Amino acid sequence: MKYYSTNHLAPLATLRDAVTKGLAPDKGLYMPQSLPVMSPSFFEHIQDLSLPEIAGKVATALFGEDVPEEELHQIACETLNFEIPVVHVNDNIYSLELFHGPTLAFKDVGARFMARMLAHFVKTSTEGNTINVLAATSGDTGSAVANGFLGVEGIQVYVLYPYGKVSPIQEAQFTTLGQNITAIAIDGTFDDCQALVKKAFTDDALNNRMKLTSANSINLARLLPQTFYYFHAYAQMKRNGLDRNLRICVPSGNFGNIAAGLIAMKMGLPVHRFIAANNRDDVFCCYLSTGEYHPSATIPTIANAMDVGAPSNFARILDLFNGSHDAIQAVVAGMAFDDNQIRETISNVYRSYNYLLDPHGACAYAALHKLLRPGENGLFLETAHPAKFSETIASVIGRRPQLPQRLQAFMDRKKQSIFMDNDFESFKCFLLNKG
Repeated sequence: MKYYSTNHLAPLATLRDAVTKGLAPDKGLYMPQSLPVMSPSFFEHIQDLSLPEIAGKVATALFGEDVPEEELHQIACETLNFEIPVVHVNDNIYSLELFHGPTLAFKDVGARFMARMLAHFVKTSTEGNTINVLAATSGDTGSAVANGFLGVEGIQVYVLYPYGKVSPIQEAQFTTLGQNITAIAIDGTFDDCQALVKKAFTDDALNNRMKLTSANSINLARLLPQTFYYFHAYAQMKRNGLDRNLRICVPSGNFGNIAAGLIAMKMGLPVHRFIAANNRDDVFCCYLSTGEYHPSATIPTIANAMDVGAPSNFARILDLFNGSHDAIQAVVAGMAFDDNQIRETISNVYRSYNYLLDPHGACAYAALHKLLRPGENGLFLETAHPAKFSETIASVIGRRPQLPQRLQAFMDRKKQSIFMDNDFESFKCFLLNKG
């Protein structure tokens, strides 16, 4: 399989090059030349398959030309050894609980799979160079990537995060690890962190000295494994006779998650429609209503992982639909919510149904509740454990959610991070000194 850039100005790349470089030379995002379509027999029996079995089959369809099938199945079994259950919330609305992995966030799936795939390319490389992974985070990407790559030989990880703009628990999950993980607190927003990472990939001095790649969803090896849980969710819905007229709502920030869902749909996943749920950073909702895309400055909210004013993966969504606004609008609806509406949703759902939402899942539930049509079954993605946002939750329901032991363990460790101005030359000098 070859991979092209969404800017269409770079040469085609192999999977190894697309994964180890992350960003194309023309600053575009890599996409497969063609997306495989899963066979009818796969969907006929999907309800009988486990998550690792589903992931192994989908991974083989996506990557099987470049990575041995046996290794892909082994990676699936070793990295996806946790539950991702569908839970009934009320009426015909269900939650896909993606927070049962090691860092209690949906990004564990893509980060853990990517770590093993990158390790495969390091192991089979003849160059022998250390790969330096750069990851910008607005919350859970940093913790998932740091923990997924912790101790992986031949890989150094640098996590950039906006100082003071991630929750204390999220910060603890990537600043307390040490070993091959370095946390860098940037005086700015997530978009600033992402811009630093993107600029690093196109800087000649850095790339001549170091082998750089990204672990954000701009990297195909992080993005494409996120298709696995959409197929797994469908399998669970089918198992319970709920697979017809399925509408899925995704809390959306950098748009990697919903891009993965749309890719799964292009691969044959029988989804009726998608909904992109935004907080006040609603550039995608504005695009859906106007047909014009205008990136904007980030607005800080209590759904901090969605505080993205210039979502990278919008380019992939455009590419999937050949740039057609009408085609995107036919498949994806959008709604946006402010902090008061998010708090109100958390309160109402907890009081009425005894189900505790995190702020991001609250956006998704609210959008699905408003847009679900008669005869449709609704599934929203609950992307992080509510305990990661204990202060917000406590202000809404009057008590802090119980902190799982694995999160408490991070809070008990000493944080170690490097503070840095939002200045590329400072970041560049830091990396060159490391390299």
